[in-house]
Amino acid sequence: MAGFITLMATSTKSSAVKRFFIGKPISSADDANHRLPKKIALPVFASDAISSTAYATEEILIVFLSLAGAGVAAYNNLVPLSIMVVVLLAIVVSSYRQTIFAYPNGGGSYVVSRENLGKYPSLVAGGSMLVDYILTVAVSVAGGTAAIISAFNGLAPYRVELCVGFIALITIANLRGLKESGSLFAPPTYLYIICLFSLIGVGLFKVFILDLPPISHDSEVAKELLSQTNSVTLFFFLKAFSSGAVALTGIEAVADGVPAFKKPEPKNASITLVIMAFILGTSFFGLSVLAQHLQPLKDHEGLIRDTVLAQLAEQVYGGRNIFFFVTQFATFGILILAANTGYADFPRLSSIIAKDNYMPRQFMNRGDRLVFSNGVIFLGVSSGALVVIFGGLVNALIPLYAVGVFTGFTLSQAGMFVRHRRLKEAGWVPRAIMSAFGASTTALVAGIVVVVKFADGAWIPAVVIPTLVFCFVAINRHYTRVRSFLNVQDGYTAPFHTHFVIVLVGSVNQGTLHAIRYAQSLRPDRLIAISVVETAEDRQKIDEAWIKFNLSDVELQTITSEYRDLTEPILNRIDELDAEYDDDLITVIIPEFVTSVRSQWLHNQSALAIKARLLFRPNTVVTSVPIVIP
Repeated sequence: MAGFITLMATSTKSSAVKRFFIGKPISSADDANHRLPKKIALPVFASDAISSTAYATEEILIVFLSLAGAGVAAYNNLVPLSIMVVVLLAIVVSSYRQTIFAYPNGGGSYVVSRENLGKYPSLVAGGSMLVDYILTVAVSVAGGTAAIISAFNGLAPYRVELCVGFIALITIANLRGLKESGSLFAPPTYLYIICLFSLIGVGLFKVFILDLPPISHDSEVAKELLSQTNSVTLFFFLKAFSSGAVALTGIEAVADGVPAFKKPEPKNASITLVIMAFILGTSFFGLSVLAQHLQPLKDHEGLIRDTVLAQLAEQVYGGRNIFFFVTQFATFGILILAANTGYADFPRLSSIIAKDNYMPRQFMNRGDRLVFSNGVIFLGVSSGALVVIFGGLVNALIPLYAVGVFTGFTLSQAGMFVRHRRLKEAGWVPRAIMSAFGASTTALVAGIVVVVKFADGAWIPAVVIPTLVFCFVAINRHYTRVRSFLNVQDGYTAPFHTHFVIVLVGSVNQGTLHAIRYAQSLRPDRLIAISVVETAEDRQKIDEAWIKFNLSDVELQTITSEYRDLTEPILNRIDELDAEYDDDLITVIIPEFVTSVRSQWLHNQSALAIKARLLFRPNTVVTSVPIVIP
């Protein structure tokens, strides 16, 4: 009976392909040498937060100009709103510095909530951050693609294809290992930081010293946006604030990934977090001041293709010159590579949740390169699907973003407050007050996001996160049931079974003879062979071969299948034979031959279907006897 393509037949070729893309395996003992120094950890864990400066101000302007219709008056709200975001940033960072030292093994809000708030809050925190990391990849890649399209408008029709391609490349890079991907992604991150501060510095110098005028907008869309005179209501101000608050996404990444740092891990992680916060806070505030004076435009329908950052660069540098294109490519680089923050933390967090038996245990497995490969692949597929569904548009994805982020922030800080009150370590009171204030603030922001952006898509994570919690509980219930079933009680002994061996026969050949000889070596209590035939001629042919090769000492049963089906007749006959005795342990032996990788697909794969069905049959062992044909 012909078999399916076995791992033996494909291992050499697939291994070569895997080594080409992923690299050579890394020993577990070499893990310490692949920890991250601060200069590499910053681009790995902070690129998401820093990259949000490329679209956070833009999202605020979309609300004020395109949705609220505030016209020129919209720019007066930029700086006050940015100050609110920076203050919120300082609160969250202060809280997460405490988390890093309290929980040096990583896990962020999930571990903090698990240890201090209980089961369900921790699952909500875990689900929130997993959703956040998937959205981090989708939003970052979509934003990076938008930066390239701003420089080369002809690429606009290929937005989704570009996004998916970039996600595939980042996925492969991360499968090669965290340190290797970090070294690869560090230069673009630092280039963006240099370009960003250069743009802000040169721009503010030209604005305040050289009296650089606002951007001249000549299109009909631009004139319509600027001509509106609606006042900014509280609803739209809060909506703009929630859009700007996406600048805080990625703050938790450092706390989630503390074990990836070089020793002393908490100290290095804390320093990295502070550096990240300084870069993010100063650049976000600086861009807001610059945008207030230069007045870039953006609409929610995408009729103005250039990003706000591109418009600022063009005005500050006096046109689309080398400085403009370097800024655009740096923006593209940081946004594409900001997805690496998600890849650094999603697999690690999912492995922690899986270790607690709330996610499939495959997420615990580390691959050849000491990364949680299954988590990396799952993240790539999920974020790619999101990009396709939402057309690769940043403003379509942003409403989904902040709900999970601020839910995680709130639960983490609430957990730290409970921890401070429980342990009452030296100086715990001010830290507890900071955590309580932070939790209250981020909870308020999370509520604002859900309310003001509910119809824009915020309802999706509001539904997805509880659904994830339900799935976590169901998975845990399954593992608990399996563990209870397999648990060995005192005095337990395995029951004795009579051994019944069945050899499946397609035709009498070398494979069949080898399989029967192997079956006889097992010394079974009963041995029979089963063959499925279509016609009486087939039955006669196999009976004659049975006699010819002196197999008469093995009982042969033939089944006629009028509908040319192998699987069902065999399974039905096994059930009938099993019903004759109550304590049978049945071993089904399948002879199969294996050819080269190139030609194996030419042969019948019926053994695969039979094995798949028998896998779920109790008291049944399935054994293949392969005949390798060189």
